[in-house]
Amino acid sequence: MADKKKLLILPGDGIGPEVMRQVKRIIDWLDRKRGITFDVQEGLVGGISIDHHGVPLTDATLEMAKNVDAILLGAVGGPKWDGVAFEQRPEAGLLGLRKELGLFANLRPAVVFDALVESSTLKADVIRGLNILIVRELTGGVYFGEPRGIETLPDGSRRGVNTQVYTTAEIHRVARVAFELARKRQNKVCSVEKANVMESGLLWRQEVTALRDAEFPDVELSHMYADNCAMQLLKNPRQFDVIVTDNLFGDILSDEAAMITGSLGMLPSASLGLADAQGVRKAMYEPVHGSAPDIAGRDLANPIATLLSFAMALRYSFDHTTEADLIESAVKSVLNSGTRTADIMAPGMARCSTTVMGDSIVRSLDKLAV
Repeated sequence: MADKKKLLILPGDGIGPEVMRQVKRIIDWLDRKRGITFDVQEGLVGGISIDHHGVPLTDATLEMAKNVDAILLGAVGGPKWDGVAFEQRPEAGLLGLRKELGLFANLRPAVVFDALVESSTLKADVIRGLNILIVRELTGGVYFGEPRGIETLPDGSRRGVNTQVYTTAEIHRVARVAFELARKRQNKVCSVEKANVMESGLLWRQEVTALRDAEFPDVELSHMYADNCAMQLLKNPRQFDVIVTDNLFGDILSDEAAMITGSLGMLPSASLGLADAQGVRKAMYEPVHGSAPDIAGRDLANPIATLLSFAMALRYSFDHTTEADLIESAVKSVLNSGTRTADIMAPGMARCSTTVMGDSIVRSLDKLAV
């Protein structure tokens, strides 16, 4: 039992606790049916941590996060905490975890399930079979660059300043993740920036190219300006395999790609750190959707993004690829049966609650694992 993998669950705010309950059911299923047992710890982050401790991330929670094999986070934030100081907002807890753990590479898959092709606002023939991966740099760029702030000018007007800054090392480490993942997919990487108007973008393009030439000559590399990439994601998204980009553009493009699939409630993500001497990375997994306070506590949320985030954890942090495949297959089976939460509801389908979706996926796992 000493070899049990350590998992920290941070349900967070809004619908976070509801969708995380469904993950706990899968963890229990793995224990009962597959003999895979985790040492599960639980902590507070975001608004609920503010309520209990006055800060969005305590030193104790951060210490737990540093001593586990993976973190699974639900969601943070909500209008309840709109009045807190900017540096103490719930989202600061999430940003603090990313920074303190060095989680620099955000993996955002955008996959269109056959059963949900009609849920997208794009035509079915444009998005059918879509399976792309956006690798977003997560701890640098304009969100963290200095100088930053709001200042009052001599004439009484104000000026806001944020600085876009990247180094060779920051660019290389995230691009290396993209190239390594591309080798396991279609072997294509599209690097996205604004090299035509930003020096940081020009450096990004030059350094990604240099890394490819030196270490990944077998991977096909293309470059695209961020505004064109936004357009191409709507025009012809299947041209992409892996997209690697900076923090700001990745934030925008990954949300665009997510909505192409039909619902934010369907999409997982992973945030990875540097590999240690044993090849192990710090990692945090979370659904793409937010805290959805308007439906919190009503058993209406779609738990699939969180369940698929756990499947990513099984794949990338715990080396349980077979079980990750099982969860993904169970989700597909349930969707094919016509079971839907409200966000992916369609005519002729059976609308269900968060709990019933969890029930359906557990039953599907039982059938698939025979």
